[in-house]
Amino acid sequence: MTALFQLPFDEPKRGGRAPEHRVLSVTELTAAIRLELESTFPEVLVEGEISNSRLWKTGHFYFTLKDATGQLKAVMFRSSLSYIRFTPEDGQHVVARGRVSVYAPKGEYQLVCEHLEPHGLGALQLAFDQLRQRLKAEGLFDAARKRALPALPRKIGVVTSLDGAAIKDIIHILHRRYPNVHLVISPARVQGDGAGIEIVRSLRQLGRVAGIDVIIVGRGGGSIEDLWAFNEERVARAIAASPVPVISAVGHETDYTISDFVADLRVPTPSAAAEVVVARKDEMANRITRAEARLQSALRDLVQRCRAKVHALERRPGLAGWPARLVLRGRHAADFSHRLARSARATVGRQERRTYGLRLRLEALDLGRRLGDVRIRVLAAREHLVHAAHEVRRGRDGRLRAIAGRLENLSPLAVLSRGYAVCSTADHATIVHDASTVRPGQGVRVTLHRGELMCEVKTTA
Repeated sequence: MTALFQLPFDEPKRGGRAPEHRVLSVTELTAAIRLELESTFPEVLVEGEISNSRLWKTGHFYFTLKDATGQLKAVMFRSSLSYIRFTPEDGQHVVARGRVSVYAPKGEYQLVCEHLEPHGLGALQLAFDQLRQRLKAEGLFDAARKRALPALPRKIGVVTSLDGAAIKDIIHILHRRYPNVHLVISPARVQGDGAGIEIVRSLRQLGRVAGIDVIIVGRGGGSIEDLWAFNEERVARAIAASPVPVISAVGHETDYTISDFVADLRVPTPSAAAEVVVARKDEMANRITRAEARLQSALRDLVQRCRAKVHALERRPGLAGWPARLVLRGRHAADFSHRLARSARATVGRQERRTYGLRLRLEALDLGRRLGDVRIRVLAAREHLVHAAHEVRRGRDGRLRAIAGRLENLSPLAVLSRGYAVCSTADHATIVHDASTVRPGQGVRVTLHRGELMCEVKTTA
């Protein structure tokens, strides 16, 4: 069976050779189509409505452009997406600029966008409207969160460029109206790329300075592109997070920036901000003088009303003669006061006398004095006891010596000392009083004054 791809696509000409056809891979064909499309449509402008939009984790934005009869897949890479001011969403009618290419893994052609522009509305205006609606929904524009400015701030912070005329106008007006003010300037670029980041950094630095009462942030006038740094979301949130009130002084009369909505107070120019933030010294003095005059007038009116009320009360029938009654009541009160004082003095005197008597009794019962008497008595008793003990011991010694002498006289040892001896059996069991009680050959013991003799009986008589 002949393979399908081996058959010729065209009938060979008479008398000629069959044409040779090259077999392409899918990758080769896709690459050829992509090369053809990219060379044919290197840059196109396509108008359509965004649908099926998705922002991937990689930062790339995928969407579809469609109109009434067709649709076109499109992609905008992260590097290009970072340059557009507004947020592309489904339903927006836009004009996309880019090139036509082929996504090889799926074999689909798509538009690789390099720029998006809202159709019929500027990108900056759309970005402004989107951010304003989002921040308004969060409550950052609510009047309830606006803070009042201090009447006479001691330290004022300023966020602006050092090269512009705004800082010169602020310094001139503040020096003229309030020479003693302490001004803290945190410089920042106010237009161009990176200006929003510098404004945010300056606001945070001033927020950490001790004693700052209010902050002025602004610049002179310009186009919407020049003023765009004050429309950035990061600047708006930094103003809302400021610990002290913020005055937005961007130099434009009719149009508003996002910072104007978020700030606690919006003024049209930096010069107006300097005039608003502090009052003139003479104006402040005049206000104090007027307040003092109003206070004095109010006090006079109050005194007059009180006097009129007193006079009206005096004329009432029930209050006739009240001064005399008041004097009488005063006299009664004085009498009562005198009696009370006299009673109090009498009571105090009795208590003092009682206290004095108790003090005498306590002094009589003084433990120190009583202890001295007891000590003397104890010493006398001790001496008497020692003397009695000596007398008893002396008497007992005499009796003991007498008894000892009697015992000495009655002691057998005293008799033995005069040459006598005591004869007893060998075991000291019996004293030999009679010679007939022993037998010859029996041993006896003879006790002398000094020592003993062991003897054997030879004969008895």
